Amino acid sequence: MAPTLPREVFLSHANQDRDFVDSVTDVMARYTVPLWYSRSNLLGAQQWHDEIGEALRRCDWFAVVLSANSVESVWVKHELTYALRQDRFRGRIIPIMRELCDIERLSWTLHEFQIVDFTQSFEVGCESLLRVWGILLNMNS
Repeated sequence: MAPTLPREVFLSHANQDRDFVDSVTDVMARYTVPLWYSRSNLLGAQQWHDEIGEALRRCDWFAVVLSANSVESVWVKHELTYALRQDRFRGRIIPIMRELCDIERLSWTLHEFQIVDFTQSFEVGCESLLRVWGILLNMNS
């Protein structure tokens, strides 16, 4: 089956991982992968929980950054649980391993997914992430 380019990727993460997530989103933006990310999409005075819900309903891919912070986050767990229940996310959930952590704290089902590993190298992690959609990484661009 050929990779399916996303209409929009929902990126779930813990706020404490913001620097890492900013770096990943910069690469995704360079390759024009449409992305919903709370830091760039939530504006002041918005009902943020409503905005998150609307984005989850709209997006066709779901990525979750896995870290010691995210496995403790109630909101990351809510977002992941929602995505796991939606048929439209079947085959379109991407666990992004920022650091080794107990992912079963979020969901016992995460081990069934192909995990994109950033623990050894940021470049290799980006290459693996973009390859999900058939995009080849060029670190010189």
